[in-house]
Amino acid sequence: MAIGRITRHLLQHHWRAKQVFPQDVLDRIEQAIKQSETTHSGQVRFVVEGALDGRPLFRNQHARERALDVFSHLRIWDTAHNNGVLIYLLLADRDVEIIADRGIDAKVGAAGWEAICRAMEGEFAAGRFERGVIAGIAAVSRELAKHFPPGGVHPNELPDKPVVM
Repeated sequence: MAIGRITRHLLQHHWRAKQVFPQDVLDRIEQAIKQSETTHSGQVRFVVEGALDGRPLFRNQHARERALDVFSHLRIWDTAHNNGVLIYLLLADRDVEIIADRGIDAKVGAAGWEAICRAMEGEFAAGRFERGVIAGIAAVSRELAKHFPPGGVHPNELPDKPVVM
């Protein structure tokens, strides 16, 4: 367990997420998700967590593990076509993880998701958080549109509102 990581998480905590993603930015991200879901029959969720605390932090849980927990907790796997996708940002580590349900994951694969994550992290490193998230949503949506095009009635199975933890 790295003392530097613990310190970073304890100092940045939840206020940082609200500072980087104020309500007007969250509203634009929500609109980007709504618009993107008109291009495919998948479901996209965005979650930003300022920092870990308590058990996850002291267990040295990394972003990938945490994203899997959030994916499960938010029931993103519970879509009719197994095409839910979580874009998770652990702000204190500036680490992006994409967790995709098996229907879409089998088609895109780890390398495809990883490329989207690295592009987003590049924007974040330059301080362009909103731009990075919206570009990530667009990239995920292009993959969903390729494999799960819109067709017929496809209800919005998951909320579009970003989650700040």
